[in-house]
Amino acid sequence: MLLSIVESLLLAASLCADCFAVSTCSSVTLKGISRRKILPIAFVFGVVQTALMALGWLFGDIFVGHIHKVASLIGFLLLLYVGGSMILGAVKNEDESRDLNGLKNVIIGAVATSIDAFTVGISLSMGLVPTGKMMMNLAAVFIVTMLSVIGGMFGGQRIGCRFGRPAELIGGSVLILIGLNILLGFI
Repeated sequence: MLLSIVESLLLAASLCADCFAVSTCSSVTLKGISRRKILPIAFVFGVVQTALMALGWLFGDIFVGHIHKVASLIGFLLLLYVGGSMILGAVKNEDESRDLNGLKNVIIGAVATSIDAFTVGISLSMGLVPTGKMMMNLAAVFIVTMLSVIGGMFGGQRIGCRFGRPAELIGGSVLILIGLNILLGFI
């Protein structure tokens, strides 16, 4: 059980690396964002990240029966792609700041940073993650995403964008390791 919790937290932490980077860098440009705006922003990011991961898992679950023989390989390849993209983005020093003023911009930022959660959801269904474990993953993703956005928004003005890139490097590496775990669990 403890290992499952640790795995869920590692998955959640790797998925929210983009959210942390965006919230940290955006808070630098949002000079003086009020504390009462931070919690709703974090909530939107948490809901969108969790919903897209759940949708990916449900979508993948529909097709896993048809492609069962290669499902783990597909799951691994998707996680390799997402993790590799995160690492490449961090190495290329892509700008992570977004305008988070207004609900429309918050939703756009949340969706933009959560596309990988959809792909990871598909990958987890290909790895035949049971429903109970997936619920734990979804709860962890929601909580950790909210906490990372809150931390990024509060700390962003103090630390700037320095920690967004290392978080993406670590997050990408963890996703690749989860993909390997899915692949090796199938072999």
